[in-house]
Amino acid sequence: MRASVFLKLTVLSFVLLVSNVTLQARGFDGNLIYNSEEKDGVMIGQTVYKMDNGSLTNYMKHDYKYDDNKRMVETETQKWNGKTKQWDNDLRSTHAYAGKSITTNYYKWNAKESKYILVPEMSVTMDNPNL
Repeated sequence: MRASVFLKLTVLSFVLLVSNVTLQARGFDGNLIYNSEEKDGVMIGQTVYKMDNGSLTNYMKHDYKYDDNKRMVETETQKWNGKTKQWDNDLRSTHAYAGKSITTNYYKWNAKESKYILVPEMSVTMDNPNL
């Protein structure tokens, strides 16, 4: 029973996090243009452009990696830095599959250390009965 409640709270927390990010992005919806890249039937990348004074500018970039079963194993998000005119690392998530469980770990880019740092409070393990 406790495990079921914990799982439901974890899933709810994850859904709320994704919803928050989506709502923030939707605030620009009329100004955002999405360009997706697919390979072998799966999306491997997506670049998001923002309309800025009549022209498109880089905004965000997402890269996706999959295993041999076409299950997503990594997502990386980068933000455009207008000052340096380059993509800056922002977030990375990894997905590990073991039996019917999926473990997702979230990492935030640490510019001072030039590496991704695990955010343990955002990492979750969930059971998926469809696996």
